[in-house]
Amino acid sequence: MSSFEGKMNLEEYFRRIGFHGPSDKMDLATLRSIHKLHVMSIPFENLSIHCGEWITMDLETIFNKLVRSSRGGWCLENNYLFGWVLREMGFNATTLSSRAFNRIIDDFGALDSHLIHKVVIDGKPYIADVSFGVSSQIWEPLELISGKDQPQAAGVFRLTKKEDRWILEKTGRTPKVLNPEFSQSSLVNRKETKPIYCFTLEPRQVDHFIEKSQRIQRDPASLFTNKSICSLQTPTGFKALIGWIYSEVTYKPEERVDIFDMRNITEDELDQVLMEQFNIKLQNKLKPVCNKTFYTL
Repeated sequence: MSSFEGKMNLEEYFRRIGFHGPSDKMDLATLRSIHKLHVMSIPFENLSIHCGEWITMDLETIFNKLVRSSRGGWCLENNYLFGWVLREMGFNATTLSSRAFNRIIDDFGALDSHLIHKVVIDGKPYIADVSFGVSSQIWEPLELISGKDQPQAAGVFRLTKKEDRWILEKTGRTPKVLNPEFSQSSLVNRKETKPIYCFTLEPRQVDHFIEKSQRIQRDPASLFTNKSICSLQTPTGFKALIGWIYSEVTYKPEERVDIFDMRNITEDELDQVLMEQFNIKLQNKLKPVCNKTFYTL
């Protein structure tokens, strides 16, 4: 592992996520550890789009942004970086593409623009995904096995195989919204079980995602042009800034509810919230957006 200044290196990434364990073990415990630390340290966010910045699929640019500049990124950045980390560590990791579920059309979207990884350890395959965000975010890799309930903090995740396609879904809990102003908010998911995305096991190279990345940054119908999103997992749930709405969600599995504490923030609070809650300091001015689309916390 090179420590030459200016080059990407694992030590910098490990410092960014707070990983202090041995990095020469390609076992499940190590994968679980770095996966969970990543989602607790590096936000899922698309703020660049709403700051007039272009998001690139260049790995060194992503490394500098997410590791050295304390920014977050969307899946094409976070998971691309995570795949590099896994392979640098010696893991058997294969990049896959997936299609997110769109609740407006009640089906999976046509664009397989979500990047994930299959990781094989001791002959067993797992799905690693450090960048879906909010309550759909897995904290640890999922066994690639059909029909098995896999409980995590956010709820019970399940992978189901149908012919050559795999579907990821989650069964969650009842949302309890503290602020009456947001009791009917479209950001609050009220379906107990929801599909998240589908995928096949066809390996992908980074070239597969370049045109898709460009399209969803430009398309006026894209989720990412219609909503400015920043979310980060916490030991008790997650926090998110969607447009001008800041939310802290606390998982209460013993009470079978998730507590939603939601409020509007002002323009004067924006930079402070980004710094204090997400450790993000933007170089360019953010223009928060929250148009109605198929997105829930």
